[in-house]
Amino acid sequence: MQALDPALGQALRQALRQAQAFEALECELDRLDETASARRALRAVAEAGLTAWTVPHEFAGADAQGLSNPGAVSVRALCALRRELAFRHGMLDLMFVEQGLGSYPIVLGRNRALALETLPRVARGELVSAFALTEPEAGSSLTQTSTQAVRDGQDWLLTGHKTFISNAGIADFYTVMARTAEQQFTMFFVPARTAGVRVERFEVLAPHPIGDVHLDRVRVPDQHRLGDVGAGMQVALGTLATFRTSVAAAANGFARRALQESTERLRTRVQFGKPLASFQALRFDVAEMDMRTRAAELLVDEAARLVDAGVPESAAAVARAKLFATENAAWVCDRAVQHWGGLGVKRGSAVERLYRDVRALRIYEGTSEIQKLVLAKELLG
Repeated sequence: MQALDPALGQALRQALRQAQAFEALECELDRLDETASARRALRAVAEAGLTAWTVPHEFAGADAQGLSNPGAVSVRALCALRRELAFRHGMLDLMFVEQGLGSYPIVLGRNRALALETLPRVARGELVSAFALTEPEAGSSLTQTSTQAVRDGQDWLLTGHKTFISNAGIADFYTVMARTAEQQFTMFFVPARTAGVRVERFEVLAPHPIGDVHLDRVRVPDQHRLGDVGAGMQVALGTLATFRTSVAAAANGFARRALQESTERLRTRVQFGKPLASFQALRFDVAEMDMRTRAAELLVDEAARLVDAGVPESAAAVARAKLFATENAAWVCDRAVQHWGGLGVKRGSAVERLYRDVRALRIYEGTSEIQKLVLAKELLG
């Protein structure tokens, strides 16, 4: 584990020890269908107290000291935990982070009554959250959001179509961004069982609960508005800014696991009368895998510290970390599959699962191309 702020260290080290105990869950999670696997993973991280790290301390979350904003969550803690959970199993990582990603708009929306009602239960894993942002025509370009929210007395009526929503179908609530005027967006809290909410699940490369969320004149009281009318984009982007660095940390967890699987395979697999680990080309491979992954870990550490400190330079650091870590993890996992040979593409092997798990990280919460745009803007204006 990388060095941590002393104020974060003791509690976080204990949390990481809890995460390391999940090794025995790997086979169980692989045997279950995606819904059962997701619920089992969430129960595990919640019982270990890890979901509390996705919620600020004032709402029954973990006590992370040393933050520039004491009402926030520790990005360093999120990164350390996601790295460890991704190393164990992608479903553990996903169910952990979705608790924060889906609920953090409540924090940024300054809806204290709703926060006091829901966030302690999110921290304990009793409520499952989901972040409903992406639409068929609004992925990287959120200004293309077409879901409409229209005033109806003291309520709002939401109509639209969200897609690629993780936890669709198992979430207890969605935080939804909708258009409230021509160029005005507002965030809302929508309980999953509200009349007019309909979910259609679909499958993706790495199985997990995901799908479309259709909203048909869904009635939402104004008390469930998150932030001021027109402040939805700030809430959405603020949420992504908090959690984006942790995507890079998860990528590092996948890369470290792939490297471990490679080294074990190369030591034990004998070809042409000697272990694969004795072949120079493969030794060079492993050395580069380690070097690149360590560089990615250092970039994540830098970005997390800057975000927690609230400094302007954090935007470039986060883009740099996400771009490099996710691209590197894809390369490392690909090399691990190559080192395993035919068994590397056999369903059920660890490296085959890692190869599927790692691909989406270069797309969600800002594609690699978007990260390059951010960096270019910082460098060139």
